[in-house]
Amino acid sequence: MKVLVIGSGGREHAIAWNMARCASVRKVYVAPGNPGCATVAECIPVLAAMPENYLAVAKAVGADLTVVGPEAPLVDGVVDAFEAVQLPIFGPTKAAAQLEGSKIFTKRFLERHSIPTARYLAAERLTDAIGALAGFSYPIVLKADGLAAGKGVVTVEDRAQAESVLRDMFSGSLVGAAGSRVVVEEFLRGEEVSFIALSDGKEILALEPSQDHKAIWDGDKGPNTGGMGAYSDNRILSEAQRAFVMDHIMRPTIDGMAADGAPFRGFLYAGLMMTSDGPKVLEFNVRLGDPETQALLHRMDGDFAAVLAAASRRELQGETLSFRTEPSLCVVIAAEGYPGKVRTGDVIHGIEAAESSGATVFQAGTKQAGSEIQTSGGRVLGVTASGKTLQDAIDAAYTAVGKIRFDGMQFRRDIGRKGLTRYN
Repeated sequence: MKVLVIGSGGREHAIAWNMARCASVRKVYVAPGNPGCATVAECIPVLAAMPENYLAVAKAVGADLTVVGPEAPLVDGVVDAFEAVQLPIFGPTKAAAQLEGSKIFTKRFLERHSIPTARYLAAERLTDAIGALAGFSYPIVLKADGLAAGKGVVTVEDRAQAESVLRDMFSGSLVGAAGSRVVVEEFLRGEEVSFIALSDGKEILALEPSQDHKAIWDGDKGPNTGGMGAYSDNRILSEAQRAFVMDHIMRPTIDGMAADGAPFRGFLYAGLMMTSDGPKVLEFNVRLGDPETQALLHRMDGDFAAVLAAASRRELQGETLSFRTEPSLCVVIAAEGYPGKVRTGDVIHGIEAAESSGATVFQAGTKQAGSEIQTSGGRVLGVTASGKTLQDAIDAAYTAVGKIRFDGMQFRRDIGRKGLTRYN
């Protein structure tokens, strides 16, 4: 079959890379893609990131399946547009995508269906949000309601900082319109885990657990980003913990969305905090994570495209996913200034050398300029490697990182260290 991947980041490069390796796939397209995607697929430009433009591309190339990478097209209703003309696509409808599109929608959903999460208050005005602060002890978490590219969550240590952040959110200076409503939330202690599953609206199939690293600097210091690296290892969660997550979080979410009249078909990503009281939901995403995808797909065996096609037909029952036992790890290399205003146009050297060392370099914020690959965004590359042990995967990934250079590049040097500490 012919597969179209929507998006232009590192996640989409990884998806296209995986699709190109599937026995059921004879051609991969990416709209709009990036120079990395172009090494494994045909990139199709789009005039604007609108559902009708993606639909036109799918029709033009005769796509048998479309896989949506980023959240924005899903929240905008790209799946609804495809389904209206009966074109196969994998992802949630606009109504179901509210699980990521609105933090307030999600918190109310979790509360209504008794799914474990942090205590919260929602506010639509600055005065209400400041008033809500009195009901929490510090630190607390402030979340912009809308999509904010992973930058709409701020942990604050005192009231003065909280009021400052809230003013910035409501004024639009922090995350634009995404901050016009906010969630004031209890701070949960523990380790974060990314738990991703796919569903056809009824059946659920879990991927391996992974762990993202959101903060810009080592030791989880500094502002949040879209993700500075991730690793996947089957020891992240025990079998009992996986069962709890499936029984008390994933299954109730799929059943709850169906009961609420918005059946969820697509990737359901639960960002979890593993607290002393058990796993609790920090957030939902309605697509594969980035950079978790890079690590997860590096471990995957079998025909992922065939599984996604079955799910798009509401025929997931009986399908399975296969992962190698070897851990994998992705280190994100970001541009100077990220996660703030970034510098672009720096020439990237060493991608081929990094891949010659055994890693796979997934491109994200890159552009082709003649014979050169240059930086074009905040998160530039996702250097990904696997190994017999987590330490081997770490060593392989960072050896490859050491072969890449561009002016202003920054990356964390502790991706996977939490896993080493836990296992040791």
